[in-house]
Amino acid sequence: MPELAEVGRIVHFIRQHLVGKTLSKVHAHHDEIIYGKVGTSAAEFQKAMQGKTVVGAGQQGKYFWMTMSSPPHAVMHFGMAGWMKIKDQDTFYYRSDKPGDEEWPPKYAKFVLETSEDPKTEAAFVDPRRLSRIRLVDCPAEEIRDHTPLKENGPDPIADKDILDEAWLQEKLRSKRVPVKALLLDQANISGIGNWMGDEILYHAKIHPEQYSNTLSDEQIQELHKALHYVCTTAMDALADSEKFPEHWLFKHRWSKGKKDHPKALPNGDKITFITVGGRTSAVVAAVQKKSGAGAKEIDDDGETAQPKRKRSVKKEEEDNSDVEEKPAPKTTKSGGKRKPTVKTETNEIDAIKEEKSPGTTPPRQRSTRTRK
Repeated sequence: MPELAEVGRIVHFIRQHLVGKTLSKVHAHHDEIIYGKVGTSAAEFQKAMQGKTVVGAGQQGKYFWMTMSSPPHAVMHFGMAGWMKIKDQDTFYYRSDKPGDEEWPPKYAKFVLETSEDPKTEAAFVDPRRLSRIRLVDCPAEEIRDHTPLKENGPDPIADKDILDEAWLQEKLRSKRVPVKALLLDQANISGIGNWMGDEILYHAKIHPEQYSNTLSDEQIQELHKALHYVCTTAMDALADSEKFPEHWLFKHRWSKGKKDHPKALPNGDKITFITVGGRTSAVVAAVQKKSGAGAKEIDDDGETAQPKRKRSVKKEEEDNSDVEEKPAPKTTKSGGKRKPTVKTETNEIDAIKEEKSPGTTPPRQRSTRTRK
């Protein structure tokens, strides 16, 4: 799933190639999930964008938007496999090796834009897995973050550094008793941190991902705050290009799980193990990340999961690491019932795939050419 840095990458390209240009052609292809689940239709999107000028682009965590010359504005979320392509530009951080993926307009496009300027720019939003969201937000551009879905999400580590200071983080951590990684991944707490960034932050902070948030010492919280801003800022400055990441990062060595003849350790010999925290696979270097307080499980010195002495119950809503997302106005569900217009947390990624995937929509598995090696 695109995280803070990957979304920052596409915002960079939007600013570079679309901002200041007028959309002369807009073709939107309706999808009852991508548009419909947030109360928008492809026809409404197309009408709202046609003939407008893109005057800006912004980001809060995993959400990003294009501000138009007049409301409404397009607010988008990539889900697990969505992306935005710009013709003849290398915007990718994921790319499959199929020749057909170079075709234009792209396969699985949900909308395609074309500018009137010469030379013209063509862009497309694609999503083969249909877990992304495209919506219209009708408000002044400067108020986008005051509206759903952004207002339900926590501060952005880059855009809101003045908010996400050490005192704020300490209060957030002490107010909950959940594995610290689950807290970092919950978008209601902090916007934009996903699986690999969460692991990287905790590795640099020397904190075990299973340790309960309210057991961290003042010194650990100080290190966590420092690591959070270091990882987020470095990844954003590199536009999510892993070739520009520091060589000592866990990211450079964490992709060994399930691969034969691939080192499962850092260059210094420290072993990398994989456990499940908050429903997500987590890379852990037990030699560095030792528990100093109670946690969800017990880990021995070799990084192996030991049998817990006692099972602990953690509220599902506190462990949920997905994005905060609001339901649209009441609609008829597949079963004929009515949706309640309340705020909820988006469906777990695995459950969402099972629920929302329809026959013929999922392509062969993609391989990474940018951020995963």
